[in-house]
Amino acid sequence: MTMPYAKVNGLEMYYEIHGAAQDGRRPLVLLHGGVTTIGLSFGAVLPALAADRQVIAPELQGHGHTADTDRDLTVPHLASDVVALLDELGIPQADFLGYSLGALTALEIAVRHPERVGRLVFVSAQYTQDGMRDEIRTPDYTSPLLPTQADFQEMADAYAAVAPYPEHFQDFLGKVTAAAHAPLPWTADDLRGLAAPTLLLLGDRDFVHVEHAAEMQRLIPDAQLAVLPGTTHMTVLRRTSSVLPLLDDFLGGFPE
Repeated sequence: MTMPYAKVNGLEMYYEIHGAAQDGRRPLVLLHGGVTTIGLSFGAVLPALAADRQVIAPELQGHGHTADTDRDLTVPHLASDVVALLDELGIPQADFLGYSLGALTALEIAVRHPERVGRLVFVSAQYTQDGMRDEIRTPDYTSPLLPTQADFQEMADAYAAVAPYPEHFQDFLGKVTAAAHAPLPWTADDLRGLAAPTLLLLGDRDFVHVEHAAEMQRLIPDAQLAVLPGTTHMTVLRRTSSVLPLLDDFLGGFPE
């Protein structure tokens, strides 16, 4: 595993490379969720995904090993950073698997830079803010759909372990929360214009309404939708016995 940094858009962006490049096969870019790290988002699935393909996993602005800057944390900025990283690595096209905030980042890349995208997997993602369940916006954190206290502690511990400035966690959490609630820049026509084969994956007790995910499936040409039963936002990518066969089948072996 390689763990270097790249200078992109004023960031020192940390990224990992897992697995070996395969002739004729696109690398897979993993984009983690908000307030998490590569390991927290993808630890359960990454070894299997990297077994027969190259996987590139950056940590986005302010997340994990990547220090924050004074720049606003927005989905367009995050997407621009990922594209710049791929430019640095000499990768013209990749498949993308994005989770939560990472899925929004992947969607922005697919809309603005369609030539960079082979296949797309959106995990627990919406394209408008009204796709989110009202109860997860409650300020008292009482909804069983929200991360538990243990989940929040896990995020804080992971940040403290690797962040350049671990004392900034609460400020960082506020910045990510603001970014998560900001208006999203896409329209239904943007989704209709997506050319990349797309898989939408979420839990039936996710942050996103299943009905909203079904709307996205109808809008995106030939998109596929998988809903995992008894699954919350935090546990989608931990359901390895269900998720890994879906990903293996969808991502396939080699580009068409």
